[in-house]
Amino acid sequence: MFGLLVLLSAAVGATAGLLLVYSTDLPQVEELERYRPSSVTELYDGQGRVIGTFALRRRVIASYDDYPEVLRNALVSIEDKDFYQHSGINLWRILGAAYRDIESGGKVQGASTLTMQLARNLFLSPDRSFYRKVQEALLAIQIERRFTKPQIFTLYANQIFLGHGAYGYQAASEFYFSKPARQLKLEEAAMLAGLPKAPQYYSPINHPERALKRRNLVLNAMLEDGKITAAQAADARSKPIALDLQKDPNSLAPHYVEEIRRYLEAKYGSDQVHEGGLRVYTSLDMDLQKSARQALLDGLAVYERRHGWHGKLVNVIAEGQKLDKYEDPDWDEEPEVNGYMHALVTQVSPAAAEVRFGQRTASLSPADVAWTMPKLKLKLPEILQTGDVVYIKVLSLDPGGKSRVSLEQDSGAEGALVAIDNATGEIKAMVGGRDFNISKFNRATQALRQVGSSFKPYVYTAVIDQGGSPDDTILDAPVTFQTASGPYSPHNYDDKFEGTITLRRALAQSRNIPALKLADRVGIRTVIDYAHRFGITANIPAYLPVALGSAEITPLEQTSAFSVFPNDGVRVAPRYIIKVTDYEGRILEENFSDIKDVVSLRTARVMTSMLREVVLHGTAAAAAKMPYPLAGKTGTTNDFTDAWFVGFSPALTCGVWIGYDEKKSLGAKETGAHAALPIWMQFMTIALAGKDPGEFPAAPAPLNTAVAEKKVDTPDVAPGDGELH
Repeated sequence: MFGLLVLLSAAVGATAGLLLVYSTDLPQVEELERYRPSSVTELYDGQGRVIGTFALRRRVIASYDDYPEVLRNALVSIEDKDFYQHSGINLWRILGAAYRDIESGGKVQGASTLTMQLARNLFLSPDRSFYRKVQEALLAIQIERRFTKPQIFTLYANQIFLGHGAYGYQAASEFYFSKPARQLKLEEAAMLAGLPKAPQYYSPINHPERALKRRNLVLNAMLEDGKITAAQAADARSKPIALDLQKDPNSLAPHYVEEIRRYLEAKYGSDQVHEGGLRVYTSLDMDLQKSARQALLDGLAVYERRHGWHGKLVNVIAEGQKLDKYEDPDWDEEPEVNGYMHALVTQVSPAAAEVRFGQRTASLSPADVAWTMPKLKLKLPEILQTGDVVYIKVLSLDPGGKSRVSLEQDSGAEGALVAIDNATGEIKAMVGGRDFNISKFNRATQALRQVGSSFKPYVYTAVIDQGGSPDDTILDAPVTFQTASGPYSPHNYDDKFEGTITLRRALAQSRNIPALKLADRVGIRTVIDYAHRFGITANIPAYLPVALGSAEITPLEQTSAFSVFPNDGVRVAPRYIIKVTDYEGRILEENFSDIKDVVSLRTARVMTSMLREVVLHGTAAAAAKMPYPLAGKTGTTNDFTDAWFVGFSPALTCGVWIGYDEKKSLGAKETGAHAALPIWMQFMTIALAGKDPGEFPAAPAPLNTAVAEKKVDTPDVAPGDGELH
């Protein structure tokens, strides 16, 4: 007996000593009270819908009540049946696991409770050793003493890795099923509960068969524990794994989201943006953004078809790749009806060309490609070859993976669209290019492009603001300006002259000679000063052809400037962000409209009436059929390198630009009215549908004064400047 007591004392002393050694460098559990895991920064549109996220790890913090009982039961049944009874460790499970490991010659593993897993994930390394296991148990006991079971469950559920970059069950539910955890069904909750054991091995995306078996194992465990009935278990087991993978929210407005990311990182730092869980409330309208993107892509497709098939397709076979191994970046996102993407030609015959995009396939018939060579009447094998990467529009997504598509073309033509709320300056839609995956360059905010005749409103504003009237007349006739670089003899776009016409008609018909005469009369520097008042920040040289639009301005600035007209002469600076809050909901910044008077109410309303004439009877007359009060101005530059239309309703201003990134012609007759205006019309038709369009206020009675002719220095003409339309 004495010997046994000595041995027992020695064992207890040794155990106490070991526990003391193992506990000396343990983390302080008190840190959990202040612990906050990294979480995603989310961007919301004006209706509170997520339009973008920034994160190193996809994690959405949720409360205990956000996790439904069915998920809690599933997780406890498969991972830790005695979770609500034990004090952090399950001694019998540990002894049983240790015996099996000793018997098999392996390391101590398994038998971890949820609390022990939490301790390991938060404080310890993932290595499987006896030393780490003891520390894990000690930490679990401390955690149980300090926190309640719901608190421990919530910490675990927000922390655990569940595959494909998702951390926590809230983020996993949104990723795998596109819905919050509280809406999970039994079979969905069981699938998620089975992932912690090996997220990659049981991935429902990469290994659906394994995921199905694991899910059914969870259902059986729930049945054994009495959490569900036999009928419920059978019904859930009979259902396949039906994923509804979350679409990348950043794909809706990638250029817009990128602008916000750069701003936030400059102000708050990269760590705060990607790990701090900020909430950013933006001005974007998701519905208008979808309409804007669709309008721009449709408009570019129509333009491409007008100019015929260019061919010159990338061929993956010629580049040494195998057809079954090719993956296009476009395929990372689920295809959408009416969406545009690249596809791979897998087989070609005279009767049809088979294409693949992601997991889907489609056929192109000779009729589908007839537009490419209407006169030559080429056969399919003469147009497409196996291995070609083609640009398509998705017309339908049929069950079974089969789809209908149309053959389109991407020759490199680009575009930009910006829509701004007149009253608040809020940017409601922004498309910075055809494909963000191909080019991150934001043509809406970064591209300085010649604006053509869409600059002329600044000329007429200067005239009207100095007492002119839209009914004043001017002579549209040949003229030569004497400049320091020699005589300058401009001409009109149609090479014709209309004689004596009113200023209203001169602007509506975009006559070049009257615009130059007016700019010369008031002074080109005065015109440039007015452009700067409207918010144009570009450095504009004081050359007379500037009056015809040789100035280079971004679409965002040009669109924002035009909003001054329906705003009765007040400029509201454009803004992306309404409010930013931190993880705790504290407001970090709140932005309000920056307002500045630009021109008088009279001038703004007179100019609005003149720009309204552009739509009713001028170069933008195609928009006159739209049942809304609209006004705006077309713009086309030399050799048709840039096509513009910037216009507005009483509530919304929208600008559209079309062109190539390099100085390259869009083609003969590709004017602003032909290339840009249809895109603007498609967008505005949807944007204004079902809403009260309002009315433009009546223009004041004309003043009985004319612009006084004054002697001004004749501005020089920049070398190489030609005529713009």
